[in-house]
Amino acid sequence: MLSAIVIDDELFAREELTELLEETGEVEVIDQASNAIEGLKKINQLKPDVVFLDIQMPQITGIELLGMLDPDTMPYVVFVTAYDEFAIQAFEDNAFDYLLKPVDTKRLEKTVKRLVKSGNQGQANPTMLAPQTLDQVPCIGLNRIVIIPIGDVEFAYTDISGVHVQTHEQKATSQLTLKVLEEKTPLVRCHRQFLINTKAIKEIKLLENGLAEIITVSNHPIPVSRRYLKTLKELLGFH
Repeated sequence: MLSAIVIDDELFAREELTELLEETGEVEVIDQASNAIEGLKKINQLKPDVVFLDIQMPQITGIELLGMLDPDTMPYVVFVTAYDEFAIQAFEDNAFDYLLKPVDTKRLEKTVKRLVKSGNQGQANPTMLAPQTLDQVPCIGLNRIVIIPIGDVEFAYTDISGVHVQTHEQKATSQLTLKVLEEKTPLVRCHRQFLINTKAIKEIKLLENGLAEIITVSNHPIPVSRRYLKTLKELLGFH
């Protein structure tokens, strides 16, 4: 039995697809989400085998959500879209599956059979369509959703409670991994647990044993490990 999450901003569409999937007898829908940010959180928490993802959603689209998933741990993604047959050709060329709205029962059964046959192995995910850079960082918590432009982030770090981003005015918790932030934003690794926006550096204090400490424009101290100090200095034009 495949575990699945359905992400769509339309309640009726979510409920209808959930019912159709469960009628196949091969898929258990373990949760639903009404937007990409909520969906990202549930994907990270529940780790489903497959995500049925609407493309056209407000704030963050399905395509943008795809770029926020860690390619090493991401589930199968089946796009659900109202695009016509011709526009969908681009998706076919990237070797992943899709469903057209309204969802056809026979087409859905074909998709499910393909997923079951693959056994969650060997079928490519649509990583070629994923954005190579992220312009914003979605954060969630305390009954609010915050979307932070990446240029406003001074640094990001991870601790036991998750991944956090710090701006001049606030700290927020993100569902993105440090790896995704490092690979798809201008943030630079300065420590195993920290990424820094080089434009937010006010000064670098050189310490003993090859260590250093960054002071940001908002006076936050950030550790710099020996491993990353040389690269950081080179980025800043110091050799």
